[in-house]
Amino acid sequence: MQFVHINGVVIHYDICRADDEKPVLVFINSLGTDSRIWHHELPKLADDFTILIYDKRGHGLSDLGNPPYVITDHVADLAGLLDHLELSNVIVCGLSVGGLIAQGLYASRPDLVRALVLSNTAHKIGTAEMWATRIAAVEKDGIGSILDAIMTRWFTAPFRKPENAAYQAYCNMLVRQPTFGYSGTCAAIRDADFTEEAKKIAVPVLCIVGREDGSTSPEVVKSLADLIPGSRYEIIEGAAHIPCVEAPAAHAALIRGFVDQLD
Repeated sequence: MQFVHINGVVIHYDICRADDEKPVLVFINSLGTDSRIWHHELPKLADDFTILIYDKRGHGLSDLGNPPYVITDHVADLAGLLDHLELSNVIVCGLSVGGLIAQGLYASRPDLVRALVLSNTAHKIGTAEMWATRIAAVEKDGIGSILDAIMTRWFTAPFRKPENAAYQAYCNMLVRQPTFGYSGTCAAIRDADFTEEAKKIAVPVLCIVGREDGSTSPEVVKSLADLIPGSRYEIIEGAAHIPCVEAPAAHAALIRGFVDQLD
C-alpha cells in the first residue's frame, strides 16, 4: 500500500509496474466501493500492463477531505496522482462514477489519456431528485438503510445468495465506507453532466455494461456510446453493475482485446 498527499487529502494507491514498453492501465472504482473490487481482475492483466489502482477521496483508505464534493474534486485527485507518478498516455478504466471521473479527466487533461474504458456508466447518471433522496437517507439512517436496494443493482440474483461469502463481503465493503464520503460523492454524481464533453472525445473508447445492471442499464450505457464518435459497445452476460467482481475474466478479456487494437 502506498499513500500520497494530493490536493490536501491523503490518497491511497497501489501500482504494479511492468517494463516501460507495456501500456498503463488506471482503474477507478465505483461509488461505495474501494480499489479492492479490481483484485479479481488484476491477475488476468498484470503480466502485460503497468496497473494503477487507488481509492478516491471519501472511500477506502483515502482521506475524507471536505464533502460534499464536485466531480472536479475527484478528477483533480486523479490528475494529481498521475502527475505525481509521472504517468501519461494512460488507458483509464472507470466504473460507474469512475466513468464520470474518467470523462472529466479527458475533458480537463487530455494529455494524460491514451484511451478510455467506460464501464457501467453514463454521460449523466440519475436525476437530482433520486440523488437528493439517497443523500437524505444515508445521512439520516446510515448506508445500511439502503443496502438491500443497492445490492440488487450491483449484483445478479445468483451472486446474492446468502451462502455466497463474497456477496456478504461486498455488503461489508459498502456499509463500511465513510457515510459522508459516500453522500459527498452522491452530490458529485448528481451535478455531473458530460453530455457535451462526450461528443468531443477523440481517443479510442470502449463502453461496457453488465446485461443485468440495475444502476446504469444497457440502454443507458448505449446512449453514452452513441454520443462518442467511433466508440465500441459491449454487453457482459451474467453480470450486473460490477462486472469486475461477477465476471472478471470477461471484463478483463474485453479490456485486453480493446488495448490490443490500439495504435
